[in-house]
Amino acid sequence: MTRALLLADVGWLEAIGRSLREGFFMFWETLWALMLGFTLSGVVQAFVSRRAMEAKLGDHGPAAVARASGYGMASSSCSYAASAMAKSLFVKGADFVAASVFMVASTNLVVELGIVLVVLMGWQFAASEFVGGVIMILALALVGGLFLRGRLVVEARQRLTGAGGHDQDQEPFEDTAVQRAPWATKLRSKGGWVDAASYTMADLTMLSRELLIGFTVAGFLAAVVPAGVWNAVFIHGHGGWTTLENVAVGPLIALASFVCSIGNVPLAAALWKGGISFGGVVSFIFADLISFPLLLVYRRYYGTRLMARMLLVFWCVMSLAGLVTEVIFRAAGLVPTVRPRLVAPAHFSWDYTTYLNIVFLAVFALAYWAYRNRARLGGDDGYAIDVVCGMQVEVANAPASTVLADERLYFCSDRCLVRFEADPGRFAARRTKPEDPAAPVSVPVTFGRMVKKDEGNEHEASRAAPDSP
Repeated sequence: MTRALLLADVGWLEAIGRSLREGFFMFWETLWALMLGFTLSGVVQAFVSRRAMEAKLGDHGPAAVARASGYGMASSSCSYAASAMAKSLFVKGADFVAASVFMVASTNLVVELGIVLVVLMGWQFAASEFVGGVIMILALALVGGLFLRGRLVVEARQRLTGAGGHDQDQEPFEDTAVQRAPWATKLRSKGGWVDAASYTMADLTMLSRELLIGFTVAGFLAAVVPAGVWNAVFIHGHGGWTTLENVAVGPLIALASFVCSIGNVPLAAALWKGGISFGGVVSFIFADLISFPLLLVYRRYYGTRLMARMLLVFWCVMSLAGLVTEVIFRAAGLVPTVRPRLVAPAHFSWDYTTYLNIVFLAVFALAYWAYRNRARLGGDDGYAIDVVCGMQVEVANAPASTVLADERLYFCSDRCLVRFEADPGRFAARRTKPEDPAAPVSVPVTFGRMVKKDEGNEHEASRAAPDSP
């Protein structure tokens, strides 16, 4: 009996070890791609105008949908940040469907996602994300125009702009000095490049949890889950019915996975190895916007009924995009016919991946140095760091803020503000105040929501909170 238990323990330990090894080598295989993608994303976020992003999104016609898609591609790939920006666009007057299109493009048509897909799964999957992304956006514009409108949308706007809303959200976006400058000046600006490095480091910090969970769970799925489990979840050998079932189940797995943003790519690789169809992989990757934590965010923003309608519409258009994309790629002979036995290599080797990882680790070190010295190097003008998730936030356009000991803190989304208010003592130590780096953190806390500036005066509706523990 004891021997059997020992053998069982050894078996579990071996399985855990194989899972962690698989997850690590998935990460190693994509490290340089992650660094490159986040670096390019940081440059775009630092240099692209936000005021232009707000303009002319008042309907969901072809021109507004195209603009919303373009602005989404130029934004952060974080699902939470995308949902907060979409909410701000909606409050400032954007059409609800156009704001939703922005959110979809921000999380699915970004360069870092494509690069990681090429490295981990192949160019066909990267191409499918951009082709399917366009299909999904067109479907969302059509279906959303029918179901994401009317009284529920009006009530959602009133919910956000009324007494409980954030006044600052109704102000126009403001650009930083670098964003307002001509492109020739932007590219020569040392401060602009420092801000880009800060965006890169902030995005990596913000998404580190998603990436850790994604690679760990993917390692487990790829190394431990037997083929019988996948065969039970994804039907095989039924022609078109197989594709229909897989593209419908893919988003439901994403909903239950609690992983969003770029962290679901390693999970997609594990699902592809396990037997899900090409279109099922596409619909799964698209479905990062309906993971359960994000549904709670939508419920907070727009109310339960509109959140439920968003879930149904998003699930339909994501499944449809996966289905149509598979039909197109299969007709063109582009669907891979061989599935990998291993998602990642089993050991280190001196190949192009290792050399590129070394190069981009050096780039990361340079970006980290610029981030740590951003004030001295001329950056940090008009920016703040969200003390909860680590994201870099433009002060003028921050979706939420609060006051701690006469210092205003800015947040990337209401979700981070709620987490801060639930336990301010936990996050207060992360704040940085150059003129007084040793400022105490155990102080009476006064919370004030976003302010509306009126000729230099700030009018706030503040509420007192107990002293920090």
